[in-house]
Amino acid sequence: MMIASANIPGERETLIEIYGDQRTNFLIAIDGVSEDDARRAAAVGELTLGGLVKHLTIMEQYWITTVTEADPDAEFDVEAAADAYRLTDDESFADWVDAYRKQAQLTDEFIATVADLDALIPIPTAPWAPVRQHHTVRRILLHLFRETAHHSGHADLIREAIDGQSTTATMARDAIRSFERG
Repeated sequence: MMIASANIPGERETLIEIYGDQRTNFLIAIDGVSEDDARRAAAVGELTLGGLVKHLTIMEQYWITTVTEADPDAEFDVEAAADAYRLTDDESFADWVDAYRKQAQLTDEFIATVADLDALIPIPTAPWAPVRQHHTVRRILLHLFRETAHHSGHADLIREAIDGQSTTATMARDAIRSFERG
């Protein structure tokens, strides 16, 4: 049986959908968190929910800029990344959540409109990657997806340590409520 291709989403729509799913998982993990809890680390390690939302926002901004302002001589600014995983005293969790949501919209717009997913982009060198590499836009986007999924898992564990809430349990509860209303 042949399926009409008009009913199948294209690559860009699929990329936006899958990335949206990853972001939703992350946002569920941080939903309703207080400013104090956003700065609390789990029992082990220094990661916090506030630090993770800040990092994911900065990471999306960084990689979209890397593509849109491709610089064959770029170097990763290690000093600028020093506080990328923690909220400073003059930053608020709520502001970073808002920034994350806004960046998500900008990234989705970028995915929908970038001219060529196969375009090769020079990747900034860094102490851990001193030789210049080139990656396709598609590979950079897949890196963003992986990074978001990775940190969604961290967020879920931290949230569970804070108040016992689990992304999976929340999603299951919401699905059951939706089914019962439906």
